[in-house]
Amino acid sequence: MNHRIVRTRSIRPPDPAALETFGRLGVATVHEAMGKRGLADPVLRPIYPGARIAGRAVTVLSHPGDNLMIHAAVEQCGEGDVLVVALSSGSTDGMFGDLFAAALKARGTRGLIIDAGVRDVADLTEMGFPAWSKAVHSQGTNKLNPGSVNVPVQLPGVTVRPGDAVVADDDGVVVVPRDEAGAVAAKAQSRADNEAEKREQFIGGVLGLDLYGLRPKLEELGIEYVDAEED
Repeated sequence: MNHRIVRTRSIRPPDPAALETFGRLGVATVHEAMGKRGLADPVLRPIYPGARIAGRAVTVLSHPGDNLMIHAAVEQCGEGDVLVVALSSGSTDGMFGDLFAAALKARGTRGLIIDAGVRDVADLTEMGFPAWSKAVHSQGTNKLNPGSVNVPVQLPGVTVRPGDAVVADDDGVVVVPRDEAGAVAAKAQSRADNEAEKREQFIGGVLGLDLYGLRPKLEELGIEYVDAEED
């Protein structure tokens, strides 16, 4: 395999306005706006609740149990980026901890998505550095094996290409292809506006059965309303 490090400065970023919209609206809305595409499998979970990020993907393909290429990737990360680490085979080793987070935070990197383990969770939480991982595991790693930076990688359920938009929050992780970011952001905002209107109607007492016109569907499916029989 031809291992390489592609300089991030040579990769066109997604639309900054789209990233702002994604960060504000979150994973579920973006996923729905993209036609229910782009969602990573739910094995990737946040290490602490309440974080929400959106940024440009800087990708890493790493050997399991070896964080050499994460060190190499830190140099390629900058303001507004999200580091995305995939492995050549499965592992839950703790490949990322507080020292990496300190280095990335100093460079303005927004967070980490890793298909492996992280450790130093209490420190990461106190630092306010969000991470989504497959495991929390103290198992240490090596720095011996080659990999690549800024190449297409595979997370569970979704492919990530360098420069794609990555959105993550308590609901999971979604990836928006860079060239679709503007259109998806517009659809996501429209969806959010529509949901805000519906929310007001629900607060006012309107039922989903009526708002969505579902009563005919109940009848079509043969569902009947009946009164309970007396004991």
